[in-house]
Amino acid sequence: MKLLTTSLSMAFFLCSITSIFAQEKSPVKFGKISPEEFNLSKYNFDTSVSAVVISDVGSSTFEGNNKGWFTLVFKHQKRIKILNKNGFEAANVEIPLYSDGTDEEKLDNLKAYTYNLENGNIIKTELESNAIFKDKLSKNLVNKKFTFPAVKEGSIIEYSYTVKSDFLFNLQPWTFQGDYPRIWSEYQASMPEFFVYVTLSQGYQPFHIKNESQGFCQYRVTVPGGVSTDEHYSLSGTTSDYRWVMKDVPSLKEEGFTSTLKNHIAKIEFQLSQYRFPNVPIKDIMGNWLTVNQKMLEREDFGLPINKSNNWLDDDMKPIVAGAVTNLEKAKNIYAFIRDNFTCTDYNDLYLNNPLKTVFKNKNGSVSDINLLLIAMLHHESIEAYPVILSTREHGFASDLYPLMNRFNYVIAEAKFNGSNVYLDASHPSLAFGRLPSECYNGYARVISKEPDVVDLSADSLREAKVTLVFIGNTEKGNIEGSFKTEPGYYESLSIREKIKAKGQAEFFKKIQSAYLSSLDITQPYIDSIKLPEQPLTIHYNFKMNDMGEDIIYFNPMMAEGYRNNFLKAAERKYPVEMPYTFDETYILTMEVPKNYTVEEIPKSAKVNFNGGEGYFEYMISKSEDQIQLRSRVIMKRTNFSSDEYNSLRDFFAYVVRKHSEQVVFKKKK
Repeated sequence: MKLLTTSLSMAFFLCSITSIFAQEKSPVKFGKISPEEFNLSKYNFDTSVSAVVISDVGSSTFEGNNKGWFTLVFKHQKRIKILNKNGFEAANVEIPLYSDGTDEEKLDNLKAYTYNLENGNIIKTELESNAIFKDKLSKNLVNKKFTFPAVKEGSIIEYSYTVKSDFLFNLQPWTFQGDYPRIWSEYQASMPEFFVYVTLSQGYQPFHIKNESQGFCQYRVTVPGGVSTDEHYSLSGTTSDYRWVMKDVPSLKEEGFTSTLKNHIAKIEFQLSQYRFPNVPIKDIMGNWLTVNQKMLEREDFGLPINKSNNWLDDDMKPIVAGAVTNLEKAKNIYAFIRDNFTCTDYNDLYLNNPLKTVFKNKNGSVSDINLLLIAMLHHESIEAYPVILSTREHGFASDLYPLMNRFNYVIAEAKFNGSNVYLDASHPSLAFGRLPSECYNGYARVISKEPDVVDLSADSLREAKVTLVFIGNTEKGNIEGSFKTEPGYYESLSIREKIKAKGQAEFFKKIQSAYLSSLDITQPYIDSIKLPEQPLTIHYNFKMNDMGEDIIYFNPMMAEGYRNNFLKAAERKYPVEMPYTFDETYILTMEVPKNYTVEEIPKSAKVNFNGGEGYFEYMISKSEDQIQLRSRVIMKRTNFSSDEYNSLRDFFAYVVRKHSEQVVFKKKK
């Protein structure tokens, strides 16, 4: 039998597969339903949810095709019970299909039904074929989508379909967990020995069934002969047959201090690593970081344009770097020019969408367009700089073991000055030189250069320091007035600049005033350095306190700056706590006792250490006959905490909230 030509791309074969798995099966059979199945009381799930997935079953197998190669066959069946109107969203289904521009994955045998129980009878409504729509999301992704008909509270919906794909790198992943509880979630995959996949799994839910067995299969493939006779081949080989099942999987809800649920949801993914055919050398598909790095440098939409001479920039660069002497000064000028004159159209991109010259002319582009142009302009001035690829916090973790390029979604620049590395992102209009968005601090990142390197952009390396000073005193007219001054940390300042740019200072201070629980009038508000992103912000205002004439006055000395709510609300948490940065927040109050009042009661002072000094809280308050002084400080020196540490961390913040809510009691003199 003729097995291979000199190229694997001309290949050959596949088959039908019979696998024997464990006997325990999904609790439902597609298309078969009885009135009793509308009652889910026998199942274990959180009944406060709006929908529940009764069964979700998928399988992936390989079969031979008539193109001289293999086809991936993915089959999917899903049944859902709609519990209330909030669960209607579950009736909107999207099926993603991959496309390379000339070929597209094929959706076959789509069936979808809605079942309603009326007077003990099941009313079945079928999805019409003309209710299925196609939505092209990008050059590589198409969505087939539909909405179930006749859905109401109490409906059961189910659908099944098959996707046939000639893109063997796109072995379907499987998600065991989602927005709704899943009573049964199962995935099977049968992989021929000719294809080696790396399996990546994550999540914190245990498997109910996790089986691996060996099978045997014969694959038949037809190679089109064109004007000649078609050639038919068969190839026998072993298969690795897998079955993964989870039962009673709770929904995963996003809680405070979470980067993205994508990092923690229970799922399995696959990456094609190698071709291994008989009598043929092993072909590495995934590669390693050295080979991938070289390919990135040679790509027309990544490395090649930034490493060219780019002489078309000669005239434009002269005014940009005018007056700059050192490389650092030139870099700051170039960075400011791009930041202040270019508009970012997409903060989720890895490659050039247009030539650098077009990006420069149009003054807009994606984050990759803008930052690769930044590097090219730095190179033009003989400044050493390289692209760094990373995954933002919202996008999820990048793999440090395998060169999985779909895990990366962002490009920044690394520039070198006198042996020091400075990281730059010119795509944000309010970002200072040498600063990155906090979204970029997601751990592992890669420098793409002739000498590739790894960068650890850890959230632990970011420290937000905030100091707030408040003075409250008595006026000669007997009023109580005060002054407020705060210097927020860098990222809070960045957020404030963006809010003011969008809605103005008046709206910003209006929200501040509305945050006060007591009646208070703000006067003379102003903000220093609002248009100077390299400078820290300072927020000032004066205020007058009203309604202070009662016999007993209850006053919160933290004003509107205290922790009012615990960010960690859930009673338990299955995944880590992920803060965006460490912080050190200090609040100092000096207050004159209101005239004709005495201090009846003040909170107790307290100091609390968390986890051996990784966190710290102090609340030091004192009084004299005519004055109250308070110093509150909250410090967190670490950003990530495991689920085992969750309860103690939650208790720490609960204590801060409790102390910050305590009040001073003033009593009018008689």
